[in-house]
Amino acid sequence: MMKRALTLTVVAHMTSNYGEGLGNIASVQKIFKDGKTYAMRSRESLKYSLMTQSGMYKDLRAVSNGATQKLVDEENNVSNVRALEGGYMNTAVKIGKETLTKVRKSSFYLTDAISVEPLTVNGRFHNNLGLATAFANDKSHEKELNVQNDAKEVGLMPYQYEYDKGLKIYSFTIDLDMVGKDENFKVEASTEEKAKRVEMLLEGIENLSLIVKGNLDNAEPLFIVGGLSNRMTHYFENVVRVKENKLQITEDFVERVNSGYKAGLLNGKNLDNEEEIKEKLNSVSMLKFFNDLKKDIKANYGI
Repeated sequence: MMKRALTLTVVAHMTSNYGEGLGNIASVQKIFKDGKTYAMRSRESLKYSLMTQSGMYKDLRAVSNGATQKLVDEENNVSNVRALEGGYMNTAVKIGKETLTKVRKSSFYLTDAISVEPLTVNGRFHNNLGLATAFANDKSHEKELNVQNDAKEVGLMPYQYEYDKGLKIYSFTIDLDMVGKDENFKVEASTEEKAKRVEMLLEGIENLSLIVKGNLDNAEPLFIVGGLSNRMTHYFENVVRVKENKLQITEDFVERVNSGYKAGLLNGKNLDNEEEIKEKLNSVSMLKFFNDLKKDIKANYGI
């Protein structure tokens, strides 16, 4: 029987994204749990990066009819537009002579990526001194400007932001039955196209990189666990924990892996107990993990 879902939990090294700023001060997004504050990257940020880098947003088209929305109609729907796989809501879909509101949920779900250690705020302080100096030295001005004496006129602007980069854990689960289907129009993508979309999302996770505040992150998985499942849930979300740079391998964790799932490890001394991970979880290389998973997806779809 075809498995209903694909579920993965990932440990990766990445920066946090930013919430609302106050003037020239930017703060990382945070979550409060267990009496402590943790930095995070939101599920929305992860989803956008994943859709963009996987190539799923290459055919994205938008329309503005009071609000900017994804283009959705009888000719452009989930069956033939990959960008809509992440879900849509359009309040002005024309079907025949009617204009209707149509909603289609995303076929995949992400959790926030939450740091494994409580937040220690690192402030970064910057300014645009180079540009301000170049402006002040421009001889076309009517009067002579000095960066120190005429800071406002030359546009000198100091700014600061919190910075966080460290190990974070997130989960990804996709409803394999839902991929490529659009019940609003009673249409469905081919089996080959469904498998291709799942493969693209997997490649997005495998090669994920993030850009924020001029920083380029290699956010590829350092450890990953999961596989095909009959349970539509983040199956490993409650057992994957990292403490003092060691993956916590509990009895329940081992039992879950041994019930039909696999673990992948990027060997690079990123975690201090890599040998224990290999021994107790029978982990494979990251390349093998994703290659095997892509084969499982095709087989699951009967290709």
